[in-house]
Amino acid sequence: MTVPTTGTDTTPGDDLLRVTEFLDHDSEIVQDFVRAALPGGGAGMSDVERACALYYAVRDGIHYEVYGADLTRDGLKASSTIRRGMGFCVHKSIVYAAAVRSVGVPSRIYYGDVRNHLASPRLEELMGGNVFCFHSLTTVFLEGRWVKATPVFNKMLCRLYKIRPLEFDGRSDSMYHPYDEDGRRHMEFLRAHGDFDDVPYEMVVGGIRRAHPRLFESSHTTAAGSLVADATGLGAAGGALRAGAS
Repeated sequence: MTVPTTGTDTTPGDDLLRVTEFLDHDSEIVQDFVRAALPGGGAGMSDVERACALYYAVRDGIHYEVYGADLTRDGLKASSTIRRGMGFCVHKSIVYAAAVRSVGVPSRIYYGDVRNHLASPRLEELMGGNVFCFHSLTTVFLEGRWVKATPVFNKMLCRLYKIRPLEFDGRSDSMYHPYDEDGRRHMEFLRAHGDFDDVPYEMVVGGIRRAHPRLFESSHTTAAGSLVADATGLGAAGGALRAGAS
């Protein structure tokens, strides 16, 4: 797959609007999600306005959760993540890429390795440190240029972890802020793997498994737990706060 340079003004072709195995925006569940985010189908809205509305629908409408994640081929489909109502960056970036394609906005999926300075002790133990491989976001083509969008951490988790929620205006890159609300370092981008037309499944899932073997409870499922519980010390009860929270 080719990798474009974010920020170029080269107009992409229809291949970046197509339905794929993972970006299944022809499915009823993805179409329902888009209709809920864009009443009236977004009539009268610009591409930027539609992309922004869908960004917030994904960011806050799908709970961010690393634990108990399904990394099977079926589990990574946009429709599967919407149905579950949760997933981590890999899942949520796929949902957003599919959603914007459904309204005519070209998209690709970006992967890179990051250092997260604010991971919980349990998550760091499972990850084998604070470098997370194959962090994912989405690149979208708006007003003649590619911009990065990261509709990942929902507002509720941001409050718990004292991270500023990432906003998106459709015109400038939305990536993780380097510092949290207290001035502590949050996330550094260390290595880019590039932008892809569809999910390079073996590269991404195989890469995560090789880099973080202790994270996996089974071959394609991450360990049980809750980021809410990690942040609040509520244990299993923390899971009750996660679904649908913003």
